[in-house]
Amino acid sequence: MNTITTTNFNFPGQKSVYRGKVREVYNINDDLLVMVATDRLSAFDVVLPKGIPYKGQILNQIATKFMELTSDIVPNWLVATPDPNVAVGHLCEPFKVEMVIRGYLSGHAAREYAAGRRILCGVEMPEGLKENDKFPTPIITPTTKADNGSHDEDISREAILVNGIVTEEDYLILEKYTRALYQRGTEIAASRGLILVDTKYEFGKTKDGQIVLIDEIHTPDSSRYFYAEGYQERQNNNEEQKQLSKEFVRRWLIENGFQGKEGQQIPFMSDEYIETVSERYIELFENIIGEKFVKADISNINERIEKNVLSYLQNR
Repeated sequence: MNTITTTNFNFPGQKSVYRGKVREVYNINDDLLVMVATDRLSAFDVVLPKGIPYKGQILNQIATKFMELTSDIVPNWLVATPDPNVAVGHLCEPFKVEMVIRGYLSGHAAREYAAGRRILCGVEMPEGLKENDKFPTPIITPTTKADNGSHDEDISREAILVNGIVTEEDYLILEKYTRALYQRGTEIAASRGLILVDTKYEFGKTKDGQIVLIDEIHTPDSSRYFYAEGYQERQNNNEEQKQLSKEFVRRWLIENGFQGKEGQQIPFMSDEYIETVSERYIELFENIIGEKFVKADISNINERIEKNVLSYLQNR
């Protein structure tokens, strides 16, 4: 099945291209960014060798939908979505931290907790919890924003301020926005029968100094969801939670001896396995958005994207 794993566009007014783990971002006249969501899949900060059909479209459409649903509480960078895989927004200067917020002891936090650690990013985690229990109140556990190919690193609020990565004035706004977005995301998820377990947000500053939400929001790449039905029963019975997130890929990699550490080989991903990953992404889209996923034409994805973006840039 066709996927888009790399692009090589040359748009009018193009100044530069930034290639992230999943997205490729084109700078247009130091004014707009054209962000292309590819079908690449990353886990443990490593890009896996095969693309996932429709993943880029799913990520882009979830993110842009949630930008619309949260624009009343937090301003964002989005201007237009000229293609299923593309978002166009204002050029921003990104903050060099990712704001991670956790409502439950899951994923990285659970692995740290199981190792006996009770402080994560300077935040104390209470004793007596088991994996996937709800925290008394959501905790913010930031990470550094790594360069491509490097690992994001946990960092405390204090270290961010002491090292001047973000000013205290700006950081207070980032925290406020993070909590407001998570609250809204939690409410929307609940209305769909889901629990928003944890998620991360990225912010930047526009040319006029406004702090805005950038990149993705509430997607399966940036968030973890559980099904609400049966959650407590599964906790009581010490069973794994039924979830919609990229964690199932991480678990599969761990089971196959890969955690992104030096010397480890990425396990072989069969076409059948790739298809199941694609189906899980579609399942999440339909559950969190509450609409049937409409597959875009993927007979020639690059050509389709180029045509739609050129048309938008010429007619805006």
